[in-house]
Amino acid sequence: MSSRTWFAAVGAVWALFAAFGLAVLVTYWRLPADNLYNVSNEGLRDGAGRLLVFLNYPVSLAAIPIAWLAADRLRTRGAVWAAVLATALCAVTAGPGVVDQHDLDAKPINVLPALGVAIVLALSLRALWEPVRRHRLDALRLVIAVLAVLAATPWIFAVLGFNAPGDVFLGEELRRGGDGQLAPAVHLGDHEGMDGVLLVLAALQLSRLRPRLLVAYVIGLMFVYGLGVAAQDDWNEQVVKRGWAGFKLPNMLHPTVNVTWLVVLALAAVVALLLRRLEGPPPPGEDRPRSASSPSPGRPSGGSTTGARSP
Repeated sequence: MSSRTWFAAVGAVWALFAAFGLAVLVTYWRLPADNLYNVSNEGLRDGAGRLLVFLNYPVSLAAIPIAWLAADRLRTRGAVWAAVLATALCAVTAGPGVVDQHDLDAKPINVLPALGVAIVLALSLRALWEPVRRHRLDALRLVIAVLAVLAATPWIFAVLGFNAPGDVFLGEELRRGGDGQLAPAVHLGDHEGMDGVLLVLAALQLSRLRPRLLVAYVIGLMFVYGLGVAAQDDWNEQVVKRGWAGFKLPNMLHPTVNVTWLVVLALAAVVALLLRRLEGPPPPGEDRPRSASSPSPGRPSGGSTTGARSP
């Protein structure tokens, strides 16, 4: 397996999160807490703490399907148990107060999802990934990715510590927030909308690995959820704050038993079924690579009961 093959499979997703994680670390390290959003520390402590929270949200959410994609390719009992442990640790992110948008300082509990991410990274480095070929939905994936990145333009500048130039997007213009105080329309630092876009981009890439149905559903859930979070944040900052509309889109940041989340779960199922119908699972003759090597010529095969040479 070449490094290029690994990069084409999941390396692009890890590289994307690594790039934005580095931006979070540097921006929160160099800027005063007053210029950022709901953090109270300063300097390297603030940068490292906010990076830890970033590993919780959104990275740990994307790590869950990667864990099972890797386990499916490793095909060992140890890999399955590692995926189970990683999933349990990453799922801590969804717990109440673990990632609180009103208090984004790091807490001891944030270490657990970060450990889950580390386990998934180790699994994905061990797994053998098949080359990613062209799929029927790749053109649609590209269109969605381009639109998502364009919508994320002010957030990309913000996570780098700057306001987007020009008049296309609101940025440093003062607007009254929910607390009644005047503040820049787009605060500096990381946004949940940017995190949502990262989840969308990760889901688009991972869906190309022709996952099993349950994993496809998790990827579909990640895609729909990320799209909804990004749309809600963008609508609030670019439409409501301009005064073009007086209503806000439903907040779906945290899982809740309500109509919005029922729609999210249903749409995720639609995405998974469409993936299976239009692109399908791997053909029966297209075996995924195993982590163990095949028997060398002249040695008994694993299935031999007589010790005879393989034909």
